[in-house]
Amino acid sequence: MSRQTRDLSATLPVTGGWREGDPVAFRKFERIGPLRLENGGVLPDVTMSYETFGQLNEDGSNAVLILHALTGDAHVTGGVAPGQKTAGWFSQIVGPGKVIDTRRYFVVAPNILGGCHGSTGPSSPHKDGKPWGSRFPVLSTRDQVNAEIRLTDALGIDRFHLVLGASMGGQRALEWAIMAPQRVVNLAVIASGPTTTADQSAWAHTQVNAVALDEHWHGGDYYDCEVGPVKGLGLARQIAHTTYRSAEELGERFDRIPQGQEDPLTGGRLAVQSYLDYHGQKLARRFDAGAYVALCRAMITHDIGRDRGGVSAALSLVRARTLVVAVDTDRLFSPSQSLTIATGVRQGFYREIRSDHGHDGFLIEAEQTTELLSAFLQAPRQRAKWPETAEAK
Repeated sequence: MSRQTRDLSATLPVTGGWREGDPVAFRKFERIGPLRLENGGVLPDVTMSYETFGQLNEDGSNAVLILHALTGDAHVTGGVAPGQKTAGWFSQIVGPGKVIDTRRYFVVAPNILGGCHGSTGPSSPHKDGKPWGSRFPVLSTRDQVNAEIRLTDALGIDRFHLVLGASMGGQRALEWAIMAPQRVVNLAVIASGPTTTADQSAWAHTQVNAVALDEHWHGGDYYDCEVGPVKGLGLARQIAHTTYRSAEELGERFDRIPQGQEDPLTGGRLAVQSYLDYHGQKLARRFDAGAYVALCRAMITHDIGRDRGGVSAALSLVRARTLVVAVDTDRLFSPSQSLTIATGVRQGFYREIRSDHGHDGFLIEAEQTTELLSAFLQAPRQRAKWPETAEAK
């Protein structure tokens, strides 16, 4: 890690996540009780944080569930506020007049179990009043979806017109359609896959190690310390960010340009190094290292075929009409993974976003994402048919 990042570590918060006592902002909370985990353990007294947008209609047919990615949160649209450091991450897609129109749909966006924005996670208080820290159990994708199902039970929502998720959120969206097929009418899985591949697990593993090797990690019990494992978290984010962007984009944007007057020969940085340092520090200001580790470990567990007879058998359980979107330059979730989903479900449609930006193209190319979602959602009402084969783009 660069000298500039080391010097800033003491100025960063021990944890950038939301903790009890902070301003609530737009969050709502639901206690769902104890949750039995896939590994046989039990997570007692689980709280789920979530946000809602719009109004549920009388027959409950307009509900939309949106599931965020690794370091996202429930704040899919709207501005910042005390207790909410970032604006809505999906504001170009969700909101009045957007393709997910909150004047028409009732949007539910939960914070992921194991996260750091209000749902139970490593920074949450254990029954002894201290943070869970190193005692927090390993979660699976299915555990996280079970918690979301329990949340929506508590909200009285029996089915969703659309369940949408991207990246890690797409993994949960697909599990939703398998675990509760009768509750998902339409499914949109964006830049995601049916399993976490060996390559993706390798990237997640290196990020976990980056955090764990920080001298301030203390096995995960750092919440009462003066300095948190922010260097490790920042490095983990830098590793991740290189997989979120394409090699071509980084080359075109930065090439061999130095950062300002800095000279790599004398310990200075290239512009691309400064760019990664910035993103590492930015995440450390709004996220928690313990949650990052917990979510990476959960992502490694993702395999829809586990105990279901394999991926093909699991995909055959999906009843929902399914849109699967890949980004053509994605080097984290390859388009071939998306195609596996689209060709494996009963009624799947495969489309690609054309982007120079890699995995993050699903966020950056909002106009393309809007077009695809709009056509998918309007087709049944207009009695229009998309191409019969999932291979059609």
